[in-house]
Amino acid sequence: MGKRYYCDYCDRSFQDNMHNRKKHLNGVQHHRAKKAWFDHFRDSAAILYDEQIKKPCRKFLQKGICDFGPNCRFSHMSEQELFNLKRHVEDVKRQREDPLNRLMSGRSVEQWLSRREKKKSALTSKGDLKNKDDIEEAPTESDVPHQFLSVPDLPPSLMPPPPGGWKAKVNNEWG
Repeated sequence: MGKRYYCDYCDRSFQDNMHNRKKHLNGVQHHRAKKAWFDHFRDSAAILYDEQIKKPCRKFLQKGICDFGPNCRFSHMSEQELFNLKRHVEDVKRQREDPLNRLMSGRSVEQWLSRREKKKSALTSKGDLKNKDDIEEAPTESDVPHQFLSVPDLPPSLMPPPPGGWKAKVNNEWG
């Protein structure tokens, strides 16, 4: 049967040769599917800006469907959807301008780690801690950089410790 080419954007395959591949990659359907794929990753502020510039699609308003779909040059968003999108963009903007978030986002992971090491060394030099195990139980910063917490659905091994730390059992038996 020969080699087959699979296009992830279009979710279809065809016989792989130079003519077929060139024909597919230059086709309108492929360009539409590729544009739709990359539109999933656009910033909500950019989407809002584009939708506000467009006029409403009359055909979509009358019939609820448009032949051009997402490639229509007119807007298919209702007033309520535009309002919700605008509110979402404003919320994101407000979060970025929040002074606490601004302080956290301005700091890099390296700065946070160096400050943490300085605190640990200061605690050990004061003699507050008797042994190396107490360093782990020492109070750490609660303001963990957002880079550590921005990844959703982390596996349990990568989750940050709870505020009070993990409780270790004293009578652990090994072996």
